[in-house]
Amino acid sequence: MEVGLQVQRSFSYRRHVFHHKTSSKIKPFIGSFPLVKTSHISSITSWRSKHPACGFSFEITASADFSRRRQRRTSTARPNSPAPKGFTPKAPVGASTQKKDTKNNGEEEGSNTATVSQIMETHNIINIGPEKDKKQVAEIPREQKINKDKKIVEAASAESEKVQGAESNQVVENGVISRSEEVNIEAKEIAVEARQSDNMKNDRILGDESVRADERILEDAMKLKLEMEKNLRKEQIERIAEENFSRGSRVFVYPQLVKPDQDIEVFLNRSLSTLKNEPDVLIMGAFNDWRWKSFTFRLNKTHLNGDWWSCLIHVSKEAYKMDFVFHNGHNVYDNNNKKDFCIPVEGGMDQFAFDDFLLEEKCKELQKLAKEQAERERAEEEKRIGEAEEAASEADKAQARAEAAKRREALQQLIKKASSSVDKVWYIDPSEFRGEDMIKVYYNKSSGPLVHAGDIWIHGGYNNWKDGLSIVQRLVSTERKDGDWWFASVVVPDRALVLDWVFADGPPQHAVVYDNNHRQDFHAVVPKSIPEELYWVKEELQIYKKLREERRLKEEAIRAKTEKKACLKAETKERTLKRFLLSQKHLVYTEPLDVQAGSTVTVFYNPANTVLSGKSEVWFRCSFNRWTHRKGPLPPQKMLPSANNSHVKANVKVPLDAYTMDFVFSEREDGGIFDNRDGMDYHIPVFGGIAKEPPMHIVHIAVEMAPIAKVGGLGDVVTSLSRAVQDLNHSVDIILPKYDCLNHSQVKDLQYQRSYSLNGTEIKVWFGKVEGISVYFLEPQNGMFLRGCIYGCQNDGERFVFFCHAALEFLLQIGSHPDIIHCHDWSSAPVAWLFKDNYKHYGLSKARIVFTIHNLEFGASNIGKAMLYSDKATTVSPTYSREVAVHPAVAPHLHKLHGILNGIDPDIWDPYDDQTIPVSYTSENVVEGKKAAKLALQQRLGLKQGDLPLVGIITRLTHQKGIHLIKHAIWRTLDRNGQVVLLGSAPDPRIQNDFVNLANQLHSSHGHHARLCLTYDEPLSHLIYAGSDFILVPSIFEPCGLTQLTAMRYGSIPIVRKTGGLHDTVFDVDHDKKRAEAQGLEPNGFNFDVADAAGVDYALNR
Repeated sequence: MEVGLQVQRSFSYRRHVFHHKTSSKIKPFIGSFPLVKTSHISSITSWRSKHPACGFSFEITASADFSRRRQRRTSTARPNSPAPKGFTPKAPVGASTQKKDTKNNGEEEGSNTATVSQIMETHNIINIGPEKDKKQVAEIPREQKINKDKKIVEAASAESEKVQGAESNQVVENGVISRSEEVNIEAKEIAVEARQSDNMKNDRILGDESVRADERILEDAMKLKLEMEKNLRKEQIERIAEENFSRGSRVFVYPQLVKPDQDIEVFLNRSLSTLKNEPDVLIMGAFNDWRWKSFTFRLNKTHLNGDWWSCLIHVSKEAYKMDFVFHNGHNVYDNNNKKDFCIPVEGGMDQFAFDDFLLEEKCKELQKLAKEQAERERAEEEKRIGEAEEAASEADKAQARAEAAKRREALQQLIKKASSSVDKVWYIDPSEFRGEDMIKVYYNKSSGPLVHAGDIWIHGGYNNWKDGLSIVQRLVSTERKDGDWWFASVVVPDRALVLDWVFADGPPQHAVVYDNNHRQDFHAVVPKSIPEELYWVKEELQIYKKLREERRLKEEAIRAKTEKKACLKAETKERTLKRFLLSQKHLVYTEPLDVQAGSTVTVFYNPANTVLSGKSEVWFRCSFNRWTHRKGPLPPQKMLPSANNSHVKANVKVPLDAYTMDFVFSEREDGGIFDNRDGMDYHIPVFGGIAKEPPMHIVHIAVEMAPIAKVGGLGDVVTSLSRAVQDLNHSVDIILPKYDCLNHSQVKDLQYQRSYSLNGTEIKVWFGKVEGISVYFLEPQNGMFLRGCIYGCQNDGERFVFFCHAALEFLLQIGSHPDIIHCHDWSSAPVAWLFKDNYKHYGLSKARIVFTIHNLEFGASNIGKAMLYSDKATTVSPTYSREVAVHPAVAPHLHKLHGILNGIDPDIWDPYDDQTIPVSYTSENVVEGKKAAKLALQQRLGLKQGDLPLVGIITRLTHQKGIHLIKHAIWRTLDRNGQVVLLGSAPDPRIQNDFVNLANQLHSSHGHHARLCLTYDEPLSHLIYAGSDFILVPSIFEPCGLTQLTAMRYGSIPIVRKTGGLHDTVFDVDHDKKRAEAQGLEPNGFNFDVADAAGVDYALNR
């Protein structure tokens, strides 16, 4: 009997004489034994022939769990051979397995091998099993060996005697008998191996037949198993169907426990359904509340008793529920009485996990779409650039043709006047010449104004001075007696048609006297020049190339400037956001500072600076997206102490669809005292989310707007705030009176739109764009805004109330539903109560009113009424909000008042892209830019040019602006040899006349150091901001102030009084270092406290 054994690990054969045995752990296998060369076998038989009285045997011992670990059945090559109990030997597998084993043992493919049985048959006994269990030992008698195997071994034994040193070098490694030295096989050994190969083929055939028999047995067993499972499934379905039918239930699924990524069968009893008379039954459904992978399948009649129909459906691996209905393919449905059918899916995702999965899928889809969109934009941009390039090229060609034609006409007129010589004045030798020839130009010095000159020079060019001055040569005197002749040797330019020149008494930049042929210059035709047509073809091409290069350089400069501008803007936004987040650090901040969707952040909170100071516990309550997130508020979380002083902390997982993080703090888990930031809550922006904040529609109703109708800072704020909010992807409109003094040049695409009536007055509506903002201009036909001014009429209150009413009526007439209506100062304050009384319940119910106090000095009664009716109120700086808190118009409504610092528009006020200043600059070249601006300002205003300290003052001349301090600062600056430039006007004629007299006095006494421009001049204001070293703002009170912000934008140092927004924006270099650091800023100017001359001097002197 032959037994195939698979080696579990390498084992060694130890050679013994007489009764000694060897034990190894092996594992049965299906296949042949690792390859053994015939030469190795022959050496074994040779040893036996020399020691006939000796024998050796091997005891091959399996591990203790041998029988338990054997799972595969084995078969014997001879079915009648005995086998050990529990173990069925199997013959070696055929050629394919042998080939694989050959390669695994490093032998060449096709080499002759011996099976394990051929090796084992050289021994008396093979023991299988542990030594303690001798019952599992199987003895294989020598008589059962195959005769042909005997012949092989005997032949190999005979030939092995020729091998030298075989006995002393035999070892067994990894089941293969080998020698330490290479054995050379003789020709006879090759013949023996060939015979062995033939015999082994027969064994392989027997092995293949055995394998096929085993496969057939296994196949029959599998068929039997499947049949049994099928019958069991059938019985279960029949039982379930009977149970459902008896209960009157018309739908069930099998298996009854539905799991993800599984096939299920859905059954419908048609006789119990609305489809009982329908020949076709279909199922239509999807997963997870109809949100995932919809499907439609046709049901088929089943073998079940009753009218049962079914179909197979694969349950999605992301499913937590399957929703479906049945229909006939047309208009008859069974939808479970309008509730739809629903089957829960167990063991998979829950709803929140699926929502997160959808977000991840959406994120991938958005990334894919963004990539595709970027590719489309890139292709469109390339196409646009190509088309623009082609158009520009055609334009340049046309311009080159026109320029060449113009030059040709001028040159032809010149050729008509040219000559080859002028008697007794000049001539050329030789008279016939061409381009690149050396010629001599002779000049009679005594014929013209150079008769007394010591030196004579020729200054020349060609083709009507096409390339400017290209010939410069000193003339030398000749010995001719018929005049004072001088000459110079000159090389003719290769493309010259005409030579042009004058004579002078010296070289360029040093000549004083010229002979220029009575201002006609001298001209000589080149007799043998290149053909004129060829010249003009080349000339046109040269002009074209020059135009192309100029255009390329210009476009590159514009592109570089645009890219840098965008980069600077992005950096400014990033710095501003970071500064804003850091400005709250004494209360709350996060790590990391910029919160990314899908990340985990740590929120730090300092209760010591809030209403929760001293509380034993602090609880964190958080949600997302303005408290509207699908998951709702997160469970309250107790905050833990942190290593950062008095701060406590909590960790938050930010969902992928978050765009803002919203939170408040409380003293207990169930509430108690809350810190909700005075009703505003805490909000931190989230970046990188797949959801974006829904855009709001904001309408500003105002009476000023820069630059078309500006009196003060209100107009600037309306424009810059609208642009900033629009940049955040919100929709912004402005409604403005159509003044007759409107600056129409700044309105793009102004056109009449419609008209409507209010209380019998027709109002025309115009529409246009101002600084990229949509503006509606209301023009009442009663002439209220045809007064030549914005303010200053006796009935200003009546005019603006009418305008506010007209603006609300316009919104109602056009069916607009804004989210926010924003009104400003006393002039549009009536919007607040007119809206609540007349429009809130009549078509504009969605809107909320926001009212902003820009200056409480004017219209306090209107402001107080607007505070009462508005939903939220703001003022333009935190300090000013505290300053006005005691005012009777404000005090009752402090709960709705918030101080929000004003800002300027960095695109409008941008020294890098300002066309009104001589040199564009950034922080990188600010010194160069401001130096050029100062020089331009001094030149324009007639001031002494030089590096003198220059103080700029840009303001309305009112008592609020500290006009007595302005006058003192002017004289103080002049006393210290500085320069002063003032730009501004006074609405009060008395103040205006006072400053006119001051201007006349200063211009006469200090004309080179002082200039007062008592008017409004927008371009000049830009030049003053850029050219000044300091900007003075000595206001008595200042709600915010934009002058100091603009000054810092242009690199000028602000000198301000410590009040309102001036205090919030300017940090003294000597006294405000800590205050600036708390805001994430650096000191940036000088300030003073007391509104007197000493305070101004203190700041100016420093």
